[in-house]
Amino acid sequence: MDDLPSDEPFEAARSARRGLKRKERRRVVQSALERHFAKAELMPYQAELIKLLQHLETTGRKIIVLFDGRDASGKGGTIRRVVRYLNEKRYRVVALGKPTELQRTELHMKRYIERFPHAGEIVLFDRSWYNRAMVEPVMGFCTPRQYRDFIRRVVGYEERILADGTTNLIKLYFSVSKEEQRRRFERRRNDPLRQWKLSEVDLQAQALWDEFTEKKYRLLQKTHTSASPWWIIRSDNKHLARRETLKLILKVNTYRGRSRKLEFEPDPNIVIPGDRELKLMQKQRKKHGRFLG
Repeated sequence: MDDLPSDEPFEAARSARRGLKRKERRRVVQSALERHFAKAELMPYQAELIKLLQHLETTGRKIIVLFDGRDASGKGGTIRRVVRYLNEKRYRVVALGKPTELQRTELHMKRYIERFPHAGEIVLFDRSWYNRAMVEPVMGFCTPRQYRDFIRRVVGYEERILADGTTNLIKLYFSVSKEEQRRRFERRRNDPLRQWKLSEVDLQAQALWDEFTEKKYRLLQKTHTSASPWWIIRSDNKHLARRETLKLILKVNTYRGRSRKLEFEPDPNIVIPGDRELKLMQKQRKKHGRFLG
């Protein structure tokens, strides 16, 4: 590939542009501009994340961020934007697969605790121990007793995680509408570069939509606390979800050198505290006789 002319991609672009009709050309240019400005809008916040990570290194503090929620709700894409410019020595992204037979005999939290951050580090869990509260009970991957025990004990676990005063735990639940989830699944199914993303759970997520919603309600009801609250991220618009997640992470952490020019208050239409989401869901059930999502 090194012997290709350096201007070949540009010539290919010029050739393609000449072949486009005027309407198609406007659409392509509009799409390219939107992507450019969306990327540019994130960069000041990504620069602030570098400052935050440097502050962790200096003070020895730690951050754990949980990315949970619906399938195809944009968790992975948001994680990539969070870590895009960070020092690889100071962060880890953890995405655990199915537990081994040995791990099934151990405390559910153990394999997550083993990957907790060291001093001066941030760890982002792409799905966390809360699988036991959502995916596992809906899909039959755990027993009803295991589910009940987890729900009863998890707040206590988190209190012990926070007890040393050096760790900040941020719990994010990514919420996507049923129609948008269906559209994203279709894109995965038809795109050979995305087909690997389709999992056993994905293939059943639409049919089990109401069951997942019920588990979401109980999750918030039992595990949203003032010490470790849930934040709901409305993610039908991927860019807004990513931008507001960056804002939220920066807002709930203190660090030196924070910009005075940036707006750090998340959009309340995108980032919803867990207790407020509970009230919204209760209103839905009262008005419609069921949860809507």
